[in-house]
Amino acid sequence: MDTAIVTVYCLTDDWLRARRHQESPQCTVTDAEVMTTAIVAARFFSGNFETAQDLLEGPSYFGVRLSRSRFNRRLHALDSVMESFFEWLGRLHQMASAEDIFLIDSCPVEVCDNIRIDRCRIYPKTATDDVYRGYNSSKRRYFYGLKVHMVTTAEGNPVEVSLTPGSYSDTKHLRTFELDFPEGSALYGDKAYNEYFTEDILSGACEIELLPHRKKNSKRPVEAYVEYVQQVYRKKIETGFSGLKRLLPASIHATSDRGFELKVFLFVLACSIDVLL
Repeated sequence: MDTAIVTVYCLTDDWLRARRHQESPQCTVTDAEVMTTAIVAARFFSGNFETAQDLLEGPSYFGVRLSRSRFNRRLHALDSVMESFFEWLGRLHQMASAEDIFLIDSCPVEVCDNIRIDRCRIYPKTATDDVYRGYNSSKRRYFYGLKVHMVTTAEGNPVEVSLTPGSYSDTKHLRTFELDFPEGSALYGDKAYNEYFTEDILSGACEIELLPHRKKNSKRPVEAYVEYVQQVYRKKIETGFSGLKRLLPASIHATSDRGFELKVFLFVLACSIDVLL
């Protein structure tokens, strides 16, 4: 754990210094320490910020700590900085990848169990028009919460991520990704990404080949060897999501929708950094 904590702090601090990040000279706790505390909480303590602060306020680490409210305000103010940090890590994973092959899939994250939907305060059912209710095909049951849409390298390392309500379609949300890939890259996905219009756009405008698993009644069938390659890479992205699910607790504690989404993003960020450790 000590090696991981030191690595996370050095990585965040050097990155902030390289981009000339400005901080107030009156701060007793730097932004690198705030980011490190949040990442350590997601990596080792199921997202519990208080437990992470209890560990890191020791003399062998930071030596100081912020109050709960002050820490949350500082962390929420750094949300765009952490998004840029994740994008930088994604470019590192992309440059380190041996192949121009990328994988895309989605993973449900429940905000509460189905029986507690009517009492959910983070996403009230009456105010959200039930947009956060989605269907988990692998478990064959409905869930209430978010979808984590993630693009990874061929090795399963995160490159891009996006959060949407649970009812959003995987295929339509694919169009919102930047997909800054080299020309001639291939993007593998499951049957949910079968849409010929999106395939034609990616092929014509970006020269990216979208290769989802074909349905039985598909008008564009693929060769048998392509199906085999799809099955091989499918297991790799499932391995990447298994690392995320390993970090996710059974229940994520949050008091607001923004706080819940920030914690989910921190778990994805911790999963991305975990590859480097």
